[in-house]
Amino acid sequence: MNVPDDLRYSAEHEWALRLDDTSRVRIGITDYAQDALGDVVYVDLPDVGGNVNAGDAMGELESTKSVSEIYAPVTGTVAAVNEALADNRRRLNEDRYGEGLLCEIDTTGLGQLDAFLYTAGYCAITEV
Repeated sequence: MNVPDDLRYSAEHEWALRLDDTSRVRIGITDYAQDALGDVVYVDLPDVGGNVNAGDAMGELESTKSVSEIYAPVTGTVAAVNEALADNRRRLNEDRYGEGLLCEIDTTGLGQLDAFLYTAGYCAITEV
């Protein structure tokens, strides 16, 4: 299972990456989450410009196995979504940490990322 060292991880199996020295955070799902879901067949992402609150559902993924909520890891405004996923969900199935990213959120609460796990901690909770 791929768990890149430059990302932070939530217990809900989302990853987060702060973009350079900005208040923007890129969000996606982990290999562990995608493996548990199976092939994703439908993606419902939040609206650009919409506000999200950390811990609240902001979208949903439907797979051949189940439906799963996408939780906002930080509070902020949705700055961008990966619109390409609507037509090509394979990106999420095959490249979760690249072309399969979900969205980007502008936040004023970067400290919220302090609650996220580093690679070793995430591997411990997923027993990878």
